[in-house]
Amino acid sequence: MTPGRGRAPAAAANRTDSYPETLDHEDVVVRRGRRSGLYTFVAVHSTIRGPSLGGCRMWGYSDARDALRDALRLSRAMTFKSAVADLPLGGGKGVIMTAPGVALHGELRTAALLDFGDTVESLGGRYISAEDVGTSSRDMRLIAQRTRHVAGLPVRMGGSGDPSPFTALGVESAIRACCERAFGSSSLRGRSVAVVGLGHVGSRVAKRCGRAGARLVLGDIDPGKRRLAEELGADWLEPAAALEAEVDVVAPCALGGVLDHVTVPRLRCRIVAGAANNQLADESVADLLSAREILWAPDFVANAGGIINIAEEQRGYDAAAARRRVRRIGEILLEIFDRAAAAGATPLAAAMDLARTRLEG
Repeated sequence: MTPGRGRAPAAAANRTDSYPETLDHEDVVVRRGRRSGLYTFVAVHSTIRGPSLGGCRMWGYSDARDALRDALRLSRAMTFKSAVADLPLGGGKGVIMTAPGVALHGELRTAALLDFGDTVESLGGRYISAEDVGTSSRDMRLIAQRTRHVAGLPVRMGGSGDPSPFTALGVESAIRACCERAFGSSSLRGRSVAVVGLGHVGSRVAKRCGRAGARLVLGDIDPGKRRLAEELGADWLEPAAALEAEVDVVAPCALGGVLDHVTVPRLRCRIVAGAANNQLADESVADLLSAREILWAPDFVANAGGIINIAEEQRGYDAAAARRRVRRIGEILLEIFDRAAAAGATPLAAAMDLARTRLEG
């Protein structure tokens, strides 16, 4: 959850023409809100292991097909994320479509969130919403006025609050596991890490890596984020340049599609492990990464900390228990890397195989 609450490099935000989307979902709901006039989307990919859980993304799209494609891809990733983390949940995703560059405030934002709540309620519990790009735990309060099928509510309302710290903790665990596999040690001291996207999760990933002794390169399309680089003593680059920086680890923490057949040949890192969902523009990019001997942590494993935390709400929330489970992401990744090596496969193929095994079981 919430991994993508950073800002995306503009050229990578919506690459749809070259990589068509597969439809293999249980439900796809598209509704125009009666209050806001905005379109809301909910895609339920799978409820085999339990109700589908996935964030509500509020984002600007120039084309409704891009919004639908996001919902389809992200909901599928949530299915595999929950399965690999061995959670009793399926995969779903919600999208509130706004105009590019338009931020919703005041009455219009409230109206859009209430409309989205109606869309969630129409699915009768098959989909549980939480926060994602463009939304917060405060927004979940408004959605909860129209449906009880919402998670990640503020702590004072019995929820677990902002899941971003847990997502960041999981990403750090993933980076450490990758370093152990690539360099023989999980220590980040003396390692160089480029964090691309400095939203709620990316900024926390940067801080955690910095505290662990890593040298940081930071990038975001918002120049105001440069203050964080100054605070952490990090180098500052434009997002595209940060992605191609000569570092040990690149951590994509904005929106998806940033790794494709154009960007991967330009990478100068040994590891890619970050919070962004759907980092690969197409699954074939996993083969390209392996051919370049770049170790990639499958995004739906590395960024599962948020959903692991929210899943704890379903059984009586315990923050300490959530942190213990999130730290296991590193162990899961090492198991996936072992499976990949034994099968001569990519980490993506090994992670998908583990997810499918659990889904079939």
